[in-house]
Amino acid sequence: MLLSEYDYNLPEELIAQLPADKRENSKMLVLNRENHTIEHKHFYDIVDLIDKDSLLVMNNTKVLPARLIGHKSTGAKIEVFLLKQTSPSPQPSPVGRGSDYWDVLIKPSKRVKPESIIKISDELSVKVIKRLEDNGEWLVELLYDKDKNILDVLHKNGYIPLPPYIERKFDNENLKKLDFERYQTVYAKDEGSVAAPTAGLHFTKEILKKLENKGVELCEVTLNVGLGTFRPVQCENISDHKMHSESFEISEKASEQINRALNEGKKIIAVGTTSVRTLETAFQKYGCIKPCHDNSELFIYPPYEFKVVDNLITNFHLPKSTLLMLVSAIAGKDFIFEAYKEAIENRYRFFSYGDCMYIK
Repeated sequence: MLLSEYDYNLPEELIAQLPADKRENSKMLVLNRENHTIEHKHFYDIVDLIDKDSLLVMNNTKVLPARLIGHKSTGAKIEVFLLKQTSPSPQPSPVGRGSDYWDVLIKPSKRVKPESIIKISDELSVKVIKRLEDNGEWLVELLYDKDKNILDVLHKNGYIPLPPYIERKFDNENLKKLDFERYQTVYAKDEGSVAAPTAGLHFTKEILKKLENKGVELCEVTLNVGLGTFRPVQCENISDHKMHSESFEISEKASEQINRALNEGKKIIAVGTTSVRTLETAFQKYGCIKPCHDNSELFIYPPYEFKVVDNLITNFHLPKSTLLMLVSAIAGKDFIFEAYKEAIENRYRFFSYGDCMYIK
């Protein structure tokens, strides 16, 4: 239960700065929990590893161009990182419609104060409203021509919000284009996330088709990934950590698929930790999977009894992260750390653009 137990040393050169040449060419470590074995595969082998009549659950959220680079009237450079749309209404509104108020991170925050205007471009500015209590976030208003769709404006003026361990220069148009394409899953739909559900980045439409042809049922849910998923755990006793709220949605079709799989005893395979948290949160709240639009603050760490998810496809996660704790809950902490050690020794690529593992 101590944070220090979830630390490990990673050579910096193993942090992937670019995606694999092809999505499906990523390396994949296969963990078999039943016989405690580890195999080295590639992601294109996933078609052979997933049994027919399984249910594959994917998070179809899409990443917003949430990183804005602007300047104050003094010329000071300011970065604004959009976190989530805020509305005076208690009902959530779809991104791009409703309120133009957002919770954001601002860097450097000491250079701004309420009423500051940050000019992003001739068509977009950010007005600072107030600092939000205790969490380092700010409330801002996006100023733009209201005849335009804000998503179109963000696509013209924003950058894909890559994690800080991926280094980018904002004047490199080739890399900007690459990130717009490759930091999204091929099944991404509605924009609402500030980070990709990275386990899904390895799938291609061809692999999904092969799985369907084999008899694997595909199911989509939505969890809009927020900063909370990646915020570092600060307390040494991990049970004291509080997850930030992230919105999720399960459609009527998805709920029928998942409940049928549960009733028939089919294996339910989650693609990524966000899919896990969506399914486990819904079951924990309702005792079943029902159509809903709700929020998850579920923090999964050992010991945890999984009610819905059997197997997991996931990337390699940062030391001391809630994601590393979640995969330790499903595979066992010692087994996960054994696998990470082997991955490092075999020069696997880590984190968002890196390789993956299949926990079966």
